Amino acid sequence: MNVIFISPHFPLHFYQFCDRLKRMGVNVLGIGDTPYDNISDNCKASLTEYYRVDSLENYEEVYKAVAFYIFRYGRIDYIDSQNEYWLELEARLRTDFNIPTGFHTSDLDAVKRKSEMKKGYRKAGVKTARFHLVDDLEGCRSFIRQVGYPVVVKPDTGVGASNTEKLTCDEELQAFFAAKPDIPFIMEEFVPGHVETFDGITDRDGNILFCAGQVMVQTPMEMLHGSGENVSYSQNVQESDLFDIGSRVVAAFCPRNRFFHFEFFRLDEDKEGLGQKGEILGLEVNMRAPGGRIPDKMNYTYDVDVYQIWAESLVYNENRSFPNYTFKRYVTHVGRGGKIRYLHWPEEVRSRYWDRILLENRPPEAISGGMGSYIYLLWSDSVEELEEQADFILRHADGTGWMQGKGSE
Repeated sequence: MNVIFISPHFPLHFYQFCDRLKRMGVNVLGIGDTPYDNISDNCKASLTEYYRVDSLENYEEVYKAVAFYIFRYGRIDYIDSQNEYWLELEARLRTDFNIPTGFHTSDLDAVKRKSEMKKGYRKAGVKTARFHLVDDLEGCRSFIRQVGYPVVVKPDTGVGASNTEKLTCDEELQAFFAAKPDIPFIMEEFVPGHVETFDGITDRDGNILFCAGQVMVQTPMEMLHGSGENVSYSQNVQESDLFDIGSRVVAAFCPRNRFFHFEFFRLDEDKEGLGQKGEILGLEVNMRAPGGRIPDKMNYTYDVDVYQIWAESLVYNENRSFPNYTFKRYVTHVGRGGKIRYLHWPEEVRSRYWDRILLENRPPEAISGGMGSYIYLLWSDSVEELEEQADFILRHADGTGWMQGKGSE
């Protein structure tokens, strides 16, 4: 089997997707824009061969790399990157080289355009926030008269929370139009809730081989535009109402031999015309592994290896290694902001939670906006315990607690 993996060196831990495939005898063929000598030893060892291009944005260069691999190794079975940014590149390559596995260019609207994603949620019987494709000032004002301020505007096709804004008045609406990039935007009513995710891996028929879920205390927009602090934790999704809803959404979008990352809002309060507190609404779909260190959180939560499960989905079309996985523990991501003075030094955190810390590191600056400038992964036995951990780590030097005083004494 021949698998091309685009940008295997970034994020740094993504080499593990390649590593598991190579261990199973797969030819793992990397294409990246970093010199070979500059990628990690782990990444080098995970690849059968690496083809360096000057820029992954240059389609002609990447096309030639794929053609070279076909000449050298024969038919390509899969092309992947597990990165939202390269989803269109993957699809174009599959289309041009007639590789049947995975999304082709004609399939992308349903999983890239936020307005089109709502159709898939609707097919699954899941409500979404009311929306308006941004046209002109008066068209947006008409929509706002229906749903009221605040509203959220964001690119109809985009990655993460980039160029996402919350507008609270007509002056901010006019300022948005004055500075708006010349790309399609979508406007949605504001949802008073937090994000919960349904993540997993499917076989070639779209059946779920593994699934897990996360609770994000801050929304992606709050993480990007806030202080940089971040708290999210794993939940026992198999015992949540999200399991049935998420399974229906998987069936509606039918990802094949893929990781999926579906985002939902859970309402924190009633909102007229939208729903009642506790109700779940569809937000966005992502046809790749969840970002940050969530794959590692899933591993710690269930005592599995999701990189191995994904590799087995490609090679065997089944989850051979961990078919009977069960929720073992809560795992929390706590990210500190880069410009905040904290009450407790890292040494104090390590001393207090030495038997609970699973990982700590400083993420690359390019992805720190959604993770924090310095992160901890910790395990716990309860939500109460993980909240105590987050409060200790994020307690500011002035004594204030995290999330506007949540957990403050």
